Amino acid sequence: MRTRTTVLWGLAGAAALALAGARRLAAVEVTGDSMLPGLRPGDWLVVRDGARPAPGDVVVAEHPERRGLLIVKRVAHRTADGWWLESDNQRARGRQDSWDFGPVPDTLLRGRVIARYWPRPGTSMRRGVQSR
Repeated sequence: MRTRTTVLWGLAGAAALALAGARRLAAVEVTGDSMLPGLRPGDWLVVRDGARPAPGDVVVAEHPERRGLLIVKRVAHRTADGWWLESDNQRARGRQDSWDFGPVPDTLLRGRVIARYWPRPGTSMRRGVQSR
């Protein structure tokens, strides 16, 4: 039993070192209900800085009207002025997305979500793209 515990702690340590060494990765916590049902308040996400998003991807961006505030949204499409980002839950109280502030410029996009690591990994964050 002790050997198994040692191996598990070793693997966890190696994973932590790999994440810390990868300068292009960041951890972000989800707050609010705007991304329900796929993402819930308290979920923690791994975000890859500089990864080019595609429609359907979940991204982290700086709010265009409230500098310093990070938002988690889904990419709907690219416009000439930037990325059109939408909430999955359009009925969420306090929801803010491109319907409210327009396209988000490239300079405010912080990265693409590549994984949810806490508390419920396993469900897909990619949604089929629908034409409008």
